[in-house]
Amino acid sequence: MLALAGFAMILTFMVLIMTNRLSAITALLLVPVAFAVATGFGATMGPMMLDGIKNIAPTGIMLVFAILYFGLMTDAGLFDPVINRIQRVAHGDPLKIIVGTALLALLVSLDGDGATTYIIVVTAMLPLYRRLGINPLILTCMNMLVGGVMNILPWGGPTARAMSALHLDSTQLFNPLIPAMGAGLVWVFYVAWRFGQQERKRLGLHQAAASDSKKKTAVLGLAAGLPTPVGEPAEALDLTLSPEEKALRRPRLLWINALLTIGLMVALVRELLPLPVLFMLAFALAAVLNYPNLSQQRQRFAAHASNALSVAAMVFAAGIFTGILSGTHMVDAMAQTFVQLVPAELGPHFPVLTGVVSAPLTFFMSNDAFYFGILPFFTKAAAQFGIPAATMGKASLVGQPVHLLSPLVPSTYLLVGLAGVEFAAHQRFTLKWACGTVLVMLITSLLLGIISW
Repeated sequence: MLALAGFAMILTFMVLIMTNRLSAITALLLVPVAFAVATGFGATMGPMMLDGIKNIAPTGIMLVFAILYFGLMTDAGLFDPVINRIQRVAHGDPLKIIVGTALLALLVSLDGDGATTYIIVVTAMLPLYRRLGINPLILTCMNMLVGGVMNILPWGGPTARAMSALHLDSTQLFNPLIPAMGAGLVWVFYVAWRFGQQERKRLGLHQAAASDSKKKTAVLGLAAGLPTPVGEPAEALDLTLSPEEKALRRPRLLWINALLTIGLMVALVRELLPLPVLFMLAFALAAVLNYPNLSQQRQRFAAHASNALSVAAMVFAAGIFTGILSGTHMVDAMAQTFVQLVPAELGPHFPVLTGVVSAPLTFFMSNDAFYFGILPFFTKAAAQFGIPAATMGKASLVGQPVHLLSPLVPSTYLLVGLAGVEFAAHQRFTLKWACGTVLVMLITSLLLGIISW
C-alpha cells in the first residue's frame, strides 16, 4: 500500500507540472501533503516535513549564496574574457557556441559538484545565448547531459554511495567505467553538434561552404524568448555592454576576482569548511572588494535576490516532498516492492536489468534510497548466479544522466532558475537525450565486457 502511494505521489507530481496544472513549487508542497493525509499520516507529517527541511537546509543556503556570489562575479566582469574568447572563436555561430557550452561544462564539472558547474557555465554562457537568440533549453540540456556523465566521478556522489554499499573501491567500480563514460561524452558532443545545426537553420544562420567566406546573418529581436529569424550580413554579433553594465564592471579587479574564485573552488573540492559557509564567506569578500559602497551593495543584492529566492523556495519545497516520502517510509516500501517483483528467471541478467532500471528508479527516488536500499538487494540476488558485486555496482551507475532530471535533485532547480526556463519544459526537452546517454553507456559497457550479459 505504501509503495503504491509513493509511486502514485511521484507520478501525480510529474503529471501536474508537465501538463502545467501546477507550478513545480506548489506541486512540491501540496501533493505530498495530500498523500500524507490520504494514507493516514496527517497527524504526524509535521515532524517529517521539518526533518526534510533540516536535511535540505545546508544545500538551500549554499545555493542562495552561490547565486549571489556568481551574480556579483558576473556583474564585475569575471566571465567577460571567457565570453569574448568564445565569441571570437564562434563568430556568432550557434553550433560553435553550443559545442563550447558542452566543453566548458565538461571542464568545470571535473570538481564533481553539479551546482558549481551550473552556476559557472550558465552565468558565463547565458548572455551569449540571449544575444544570439539560441534556445535557452539547449543551455540547460547540455549542462545536464555533461553532468549526467561526470556525476559518475568517484567524488561526485553516486559512485561513493555504491562503493560504500557494496564495500568496493574506485579501481573496482569507477576505473572500468571510464571507456563507457568516454562513449557517453561522445554522444553528448554529437547532441551538441545536432542542436547547433538545428539552431543555425532556425535562426537563418548559414555558414558558407567556402573557407574564405566570413558573412553571417545577425539575429535581431526576440519573441517569447525565441527570436524570429530576421537578419542581414554581419561579421559578428554586437556584444557591447550597456552603460549600466559598464558601470558595474571591475576590470582592475579581474585577477583578484579570478584568484578568489579559484581559491573558492579549491576549498570546495578539499572541503576546508562546510560548503554553505565557504560560499557565504566568498560572497562577503566579493561584495566588499568589488562594491565597497553600501548603496552599491544593496543594489547588487536586490538585483540577484529574485533568482536566489526562487531557487531557495524550490529547494525547501523539495525538502517537504522528500521529508514526507522518507518519513512515511514510502520510499522503503517502493524499494522492497520493486525487488520482489523481479522474476527469478531474470537472475542471470541482473546486470543488464540493473543498468536499465537504474535510470527510472533513481529518477523516482533519491540516490541514497537506490544505492543503500535497492542495490544491496539486487546484488545479493545476483550473487546466487555467480555475478560479482563489482559488476552490479558498475551497472547501477549508468542511469545517472536520467537521475539528474528528477524533481528530488536540488541542483536541477538551480540550473533552471539561473537559465530562466520552466522546470517541466526542461524535463520534456532533455529527457530523450538523457535516455540516449544511458543507452550509449550501457551498450558500450556490454560490448566491451565492462558489464556482463
